[in-house]
Amino acid sequence: MGRYERLKCVDGFSMSVQAGEGRYSEPNEDCNIGYSQMEVGYPSEEDSDLMPYAEDPLNPTQTVYGWVPATVLKKVIRKHGGILDGGMPRINPIEP
Repeated sequence: MGRYERLKCVDGFSMSVQAGEGRYSEPNEDCNIGYSQMEVGYPSEEDSDLMPYAEDPLNPTQTVYGWVPATVLKKVIRKHGGILDGGMPRINPIEP
């Protein structure tokens, strides 16, 4: 799988969302079905919904967030007004 462009939301919030081999995701391999958990990196600001997954909670904009559930990612994106630009891996369609 390739690297996805930084995801930008309508309100200006942005983050990197990646998944696949070598990433903190489930599954931890490249797949076409979609992912139930993904790796988030370097958000533009602290987001309380992401904080439980922070590798370094003392530096919320300079860290990676591992195994973030798809449901949490959807909530974060909705909270910030939806996707304006960029991309992310496909969410497994059986995820709520």
